[in-house]
Amino acid sequence: MEVEQIARVRDFNRYYTQRLGMLTDRFLGRERPFGQARLLFEIGDGGRLSQLRERLDLDPGYLHRQLQDLADQGLVHVGDEVAELTHAGRRERAELEARSNAGIAALLGELTAGQRMRLIGAQEEIRRVLRAAAVVVEAVPAASPVARGCLARYAAELDAMFPEGFDASTLTRPEDVTGAQLLAVEEGVPVGCGLWIRLGPGVAEIRHLWVAPEARGLGLGRKLLSRLEVDAANQGITTVRLGTHPLLAEALALYRAAGYADIGGYSDIPYNQLAFEKVLVTACGDGHATGRAAGTRRSPAASASRRGATVSGSRR
Repeated sequence: MEVEQIARVRDFNRYYTQRLGMLTDRFLGRERPFGQARLLFEIGDGGRLSQLRERLDLDPGYLHRQLQDLADQGLVHVGDEVAELTHAGRRERAELEARSNAGIAALLGELTAGQRMRLIGAQEEIRRVLRAAAVVVEAVPAASPVARGCLARYAAELDAMFPEGFDASTLTRPEDVTGAQLLAVEEGVPVGCGLWIRLGPGVAEIRHLWVAPEARGLGLGRKLLSRLEVDAANQGITTVRLGTHPLLAEALALYRAAGYADIGGYSDIPYNQLAFEKVLVTACGDGHATGRAAGTRRSPAASASRRGATVSGSRR
């Protein structure tokens, strides 16, 4: 990661926060800073304190102090683990909404139609990239209810998509996961999954790679696939296989772009009508190949020490 890239992101952050008036203690010309104004918006018609803390990633003590300030202003009533806007609070929230809308309208009014579209498109792209960076991929127990719930969503989508339907009983049982099961989580919500199992010495199969519709377009499928390959390589796997259905065009494009080569069928699962294989090669810092690769989720220090390792495919 280049120092210049970090500096440019920080420079943008400084400009953006100043341009929106987030640094003043009179946000939008009212008597409170941005943080308190944001809390009025987030509380809305009522919110649990635990949800506010999680959604905004706030320290409990800091949240308590901000809510107490708002309560002293007569804008919020804080009860047993619940915060609600008072009548005055709802009026203030409406005033903030009106001022914010007017400010954005004034900003857009200074731009041409083309510039407005560029600005909105750039903001949407920034949001997508930041979402992708925030998704956490971690190994979870195969029998985890959250993991099984993610697989159930995967099975339900395929059942609706395939003309022949999809029999959920063909999902890999927890006791048959001889490799690892990965879960992708965005703000505490599972948005993707995948697993691998051993087929034989040095050979594994990747199964049930899936991304929830609400998280597609973030590059998460490629991220999960890469992490599964890395995890398998760490466990001595040198060749990975996978099967898929001809209707899954995006999956087919992903596998081929990731270096998977078409092979003959190897599985009796009826939905694996196309089969692929990839040989894993780990590039080390000294240029020599090894059978090991960086893991999927380690402590920050361990991850940083091995971040230079990559997995690539030699069969194309």
